[in-house]
Amino acid sequence: MGAPPRPQVPRGGGREGGGNGNGGRYGRGRAGRGFPPHEPGHQASTSSVVASQQSQAYSVPYGMAPYYSVPPPIHFGQIAQFPGIPYGQAPPQAPPYGRTGVTMPLAGPSTSLIEEKLGSLQVQPPEEPPRTLVSSKALGFPRRPGKGVMGSKCVVKANHFFAELPDKDLHQYDVTITPEVTSRGVNRAVMELLVKLNREALGRRLPAYDGRKSLYTAGPLPFQYKDFQVTLPDEEDGTNAPRRERSFKIVIKFAARADLHHLGEFLAGRQPNAPQEALQVLDIWSPISHRGIRLLDDHFIPLILDGDSHSGMAWKVGAGFTKVSGRRRWDYRLTSLDLLTDMSSTAFIEPLPVVDFVGQLLGKDLSRPLSDADRIKIKKALRGVKVEVTHRGTMRRKYRISGLTSQPTQELTFPVDERGTLKSVVEYFRETYGYTIRSPSLPCLAVGNQQRPNYLPMEVCKIVEGQRYSKRLNERQINNLLKVTCQRPKDRENDILQTVRHNAYHDDPYAQEFGIRISDKLASVEARILPAPRLKYHDTGREKDCLPQVGQWNMMNKKMVNGGSVNYWACINFSRGVQDSIAHDFCAELALMCQISGMAFTPEPIVPVQPARPDQVERALKMLCGEVQSKAKGKELELLIAILPDSNGALYGDLKRICETDLGLISQCCLTKHVYKMTKQYLANVALKINVKVGGRNTVLVDALSRRIPLVSDIPTIIFGADVTHPHPGEDSSPSIAAVVASQDWPEVTKYAGLVCAQAHRQELIQDLYKTWTDPQSKTIMHGLLKNEVYRELLLAFHKATGRKPLRIIFYRQRWSERRPACASLEGNYQPPVTFVVVQKRHHTRLFANNHNDRESRDKSGNILPGTVVDTKICHPTEFDFYLCSHAGIQGTSRPAHYHVLWDENTFTADGLQSLTNNLCYTYARCTRSVSIVPPAYYAHLAAFRARFYMEPETSDSGSLTSGAGPGKSTTTGSSGSRSGRTGVRPLPPVKDNVKSVMFYC
Repeated sequence: MGAPPRPQVPRGGGREGGGNGNGGRYGRGRAGRGFPPHEPGHQASTSSVVASQQSQAYSVPYGMAPYYSVPPPIHFGQIAQFPGIPYGQAPPQAPPYGRTGVTMPLAGPSTSLIEEKLGSLQVQPPEEPPRTLVSSKALGFPRRPGKGVMGSKCVVKANHFFAELPDKDLHQYDVTITPEVTSRGVNRAVMELLVKLNREALGRRLPAYDGRKSLYTAGPLPFQYKDFQVTLPDEEDGTNAPRRERSFKIVIKFAARADLHHLGEFLAGRQPNAPQEALQVLDIWSPISHRGIRLLDDHFIPLILDGDSHSGMAWKVGAGFTKVSGRRRWDYRLTSLDLLTDMSSTAFIEPLPVVDFVGQLLGKDLSRPLSDADRIKIKKALRGVKVEVTHRGTMRRKYRISGLTSQPTQELTFPVDERGTLKSVVEYFRETYGYTIRSPSLPCLAVGNQQRPNYLPMEVCKIVEGQRYSKRLNERQINNLLKVTCQRPKDRENDILQTVRHNAYHDDPYAQEFGIRISDKLASVEARILPAPRLKYHDTGREKDCLPQVGQWNMMNKKMVNGGSVNYWACINFSRGVQDSIAHDFCAELALMCQISGMAFTPEPIVPVQPARPDQVERALKMLCGEVQSKAKGKELELLIAILPDSNGALYGDLKRICETDLGLISQCCLTKHVYKMTKQYLANVALKINVKVGGRNTVLVDALSRRIPLVSDIPTIIFGADVTHPHPGEDSSPSIAAVVASQDWPEVTKYAGLVCAQAHRQELIQDLYKTWTDPQSKTIMHGLLKNEVYRELLLAFHKATGRKPLRIIFYRQRWSERRPACASLEGNYQPPVTFVVVQKRHHTRLFANNHNDRESRDKSGNILPGTVVDTKICHPTEFDFYLCSHAGIQGTSRPAHYHVLWDENTFTADGLQSLTNNLCYTYARCTRSVSIVPPAYYAHLAAFRARFYMEPETSDSGSLTSGAGPGKSTTTGSSGSRSGRTGVRPLPPVKDNVKSVMFYC
């Protein structure tokens, strides 16, 4: 017998079925390389990028999680009227689990009937104590309802380094610099010179300056008001000419004295709110924050992300290699008594001549004319990049690129005098510098502004070294970056400790000045390991249920708890490397795997495999649908299997957009490399995805069926998830995409319908989710996330799918950063209690096993065990938050998710919410592993990323995606209407009803 089967692994970065051969029934594949997923069809192809590892220290007060402001008054009202179901009626028995596909229709006569009766039916509220509405001043986030006790106790280490509260007398001073400068770097240079020249006048104080308007000292300065004069020389420009000097007047005026007593009270839990003034002082006078980035050493880490032969370079990692471009650097911030230090990675643009960079970017000979698409690509990659000129000898003046000229260099002219006399750029460079332009067909770099344009030929410019590359990386670059920066937990811990010891904070003059003392040991934190939930599978399988081990299990001897049904399906082949016979064999194996897994799946497609060209995707799909309808006598195609080339550019996104918003097709894409390998673990992985896309369930919690989940199983409960994805830096005109999903089955809570909308660029607040309106009776301004179309539609869908209206709401929101209220109201008497939880994955807290040699306290990857929860020490002193590592690590260091409760009318206990969240992480539909964040938030993230494919691609140099753009407008799709009345952001095409009723985004 061979090795025991291993579980399936989700792939965050791949194309649905075309991932890494993820496990499933027969084995474990490799984990997704990070979260969120990166869609290869939308990656920039920048080859001249290098990566750098860095360690960052982040501002986290002792025991404090990220801060959110207090919400305004909360009012609850009538959400919707649900005809035919008496309020408080006993829940029906759980449905039998057989081979039936359960769908979640969102539109149809039943929904219309409900909507017609919304205004006429009245609902009696449940018998419960009346809620007292209080003013916003009296409201805060929920206090911690005690610490959790469930699970086995253990101790973990966190990358937090505790510090002692200083007893210094802190003073704040206002700073005015004239002439005013917007650059913090210049302001800091001015202040640094002032301190250097005026130590006695400052009472020999060593002040900390924020680079703007505030200066802080450990004790009073010998004056209340004083002005200074400073002359600051410019940087060296490479010539022997005298440097230009600028004079500044600096006025320092006493502003306030910072009282740290309230900070101590807050940290001790005796004061509910953090004193923001004290935290600001601590952030500014930190012994390290004032210096920004500091190099650990002179070691360079060459991480060329594309080791292509045409570039003549290969990537490798390590200290002491040839100095290429990426440096290991350390960035520190400290807000209070907890220094959080972590390793992170970023990409740096390689300091190449611009012509060479563009050649690698486009991957072609630049002697040929550039297309409009080429120009857009160059402009996106180079906008904001700093370059230096090379045609003036030793004088290397620097400029920042603002754009690209629409004309080639040989056609560019500019006025040289007041009479408007024009001179060509080619002629100017020849006469002024004696330089002959060698590539006149290339456009120039625009480095000026519209009032005073300045053009530089590409060939005379070189990219300045040490610039972080903030644009989008392509999939290969991301994979290469992760390969060379991924660290095992023990190695990461050692690097962090080495960094803290290397910086020797006890010797730092600012640390001594302000009296701060930082520990050089990682914080030891009490933790608990929550038990894994038991999962239910179909009774016809050899194993009717299972208990996951270390966050994983497999599908051996199991069948899906609700197998979907697929009678009419087809396959379209866009890959020239896959012959029809191979495609047919692959489809036959996939159909067999779906049957073995518990689906009712017709063995043969309704039409033979259809070959198609990638550049004619829409035509090919419509022809296939027409052929299917004629042969199936009016029946609709239920599933489309699409075979794609491994490198397919925009094909994947175009196919998804056409299938889901135009033709109403459920599709499953498979890459050529997996079609050829045809491994059983890959086929099992695809079968799981297909099942939920056609309305089935893969597994459910045993506790859900036996009604043993606190505050979920007792009354109909709906669980929401929400997320917003933003365009990558450089895509200034692209809208942000918001997504909301909601559970459509109860008590199972495993199936989620989703809606998406486009909204203003980089707007974090979901426009269609949050509403502000005036109450007609009280005339007061109300705030809420429930009085809107998105919420209403998902509620109606829940009612249609379950026959019940939800009497409780649980909401998981990812990456909330708006400091705005989380919950609010509707009208009338229908008042379901709401719990709103923020899920944060992008933070820098890491948890390590207390003893890396103890195999009982870690998994095979060296990470802490799945189910590890922390709600002490490194959490907020008084508010309801916790860290939960719900998944098993595979490579690198696991990142726990941080959950922060912003509103809780359901009065969850710590154990109740922590166990619910952990258990839900085992119900993720695409794999047989527990996942790192709660599935509703994960699904919302997937839906938001999918919707970005629905946007039409950029075809103009401006790249504008707006029409009549105005801030704060959004357009929702996924509902029955297009809602094109809003013109602030170009609307997304609506998802077809039969698609949005299932988990099409999986």
